[in-house]
Amino acid sequence: MLDYLIKNATIVTMNKSREILKNASIAVFQDRIVDIGDTKALEHKYQEVKRVIDAEGKAVFPGLINTHNHMFQSLLKGLGDDRVLSDWLVECMFPSAATIDQEAVYYGGLVATLDNIHSGTTTILDYMHAQSSPQLSDGVIKAFKKTGVRGILGRGYMDLGEQFGTPKALIQDKAVIQEDILRLLDTYHNSDDGRIKVWLAPAAVWLSSKEMLDWSKKIADEYNTGITVHCSETPFDRQACTEIHGMPDTDTLAHYGIMGPNCLLVHCVHLTDRDIRMLKFHDAKVSHNPGSNMYLSSGVAPIPRLTEVGVTVGLATDGAASNNSNDMIEMLKLAALMQKVTHQDPTIITSDKVLEMATIDGARAIGMEDEIGSLEIGKKADLFIFDPFASAKSTPMHHPVSTLVYSASEQNVEMVMVDGRIILDNFKPTFLESERAVLIQAQEFADDLARKAGTYANKERPWRSLAY
Repeated sequence: MLDYLIKNATIVTMNKSREILKNASIAVFQDRIVDIGDTKALEHKYQEVKRVIDAEGKAVFPGLINTHNHMFQSLLKGLGDDRVLSDWLVECMFPSAATIDQEAVYYGGLVATLDNIHSGTTTILDYMHAQSSPQLSDGVIKAFKKTGVRGILGRGYMDLGEQFGTPKALIQDKAVIQEDILRLLDTYHNSDDGRIKVWLAPAAVWLSSKEMLDWSKKIADEYNTGITVHCSETPFDRQACTEIHGMPDTDTLAHYGIMGPNCLLVHCVHLTDRDIRMLKFHDAKVSHNPGSNMYLSSGVAPIPRLTEVGVTVGLATDGAASNNSNDMIEMLKLAALMQKVTHQDPTIITSDKVLEMATIDGARAIGMEDEIGSLEIGKKADLFIFDPFASAKSTPMHHPVSTLVYSASEQNVEMVMVDGRIILDNFKPTFLESERAVLIQAQEFADDLARKAGTYANKERPWRSLAY
């Protein structure tokens, strides 16, 4: 007996042929897609089904993959407006990260995950760089487990950086970092039927000693897992890394043998042509964060050039302190429009390419393209149902991809499935009795954190038409 038959849908498969199937159905058994095809044929073939979902007039997409997030930052929305990265770090990010506790991390994680799920996201790579007290990362894992999302915890760390203004509370001794990473790997990696994974996540190359980078490479190889690291987000990243390691961050990663197929570089705004060739040569992957790059005025990543030469690029929101949402649908539109206006060329990137970045290319960026990222027989049942008639903004729907990228919102995501389990149904999360109650509680944690971190003044700032 089938678990689910989603019928009468327009299915955007993202398979190799990029087929879009009309009046089609998806059959799901346990955690897998077992069949896709014409609705009448599948209805005849599968007459015993636990639940039939009629998606007439709706579209089914592969679940979106958010390749870079800082989920605890959901508690910091609106506290870092109108600042460049260096000021944002000192006045918003660092004091909050140095003060937060595990329960606040959990509630920030719940808010972030809810936002992701409502926007059709089924996989989140959370880059948990705040490590000011023991076992903060466990709050992220707890949020993953509560919501049922597919989650990768990138355990962040820094053992350098005080000379550049990094608070002592965030800089850890190498032995402490290593012990906690091994604990997390041994406890959670590939847990929950493989739905939860653990990666290594040096906060930045200039925040990591050679010893920690060497160790990271060794452990990633031993555990067959990934490494993700902020890279060339601003010119400062490259300058600071040159001061610490004698060369820019891209060269350092290559020199230490870290740059490779399991290495996901985040931002990559200020790459040179040589860097791009280097990424392609080593088959390193890139996480593009357009909302954050614009919010912090960091610049425009060379995404068309990267994709042109064949570098895999995934899409991401970044943390909500430097974006102010975890809405992946919003990122689809921003990713497309950012490049079009920068290059003054409407053909420089298409809505189809942006959706690839958020699905199959995102899966490739985290080494899971054989399991997720497209709707194909044998792959994991990670998907969402899109209802264009849930909003005037998305009506009419002439082409499902164009509508999703340019005319959609979280209001359109009716159902989300991860591993064959429905975690959003009829627009509501299935794992909470009251989403509103959780959000109200998260506001209390956010207010408390702002008071403790000394960022509460940012909440009470005067009106300003111009910021200096």
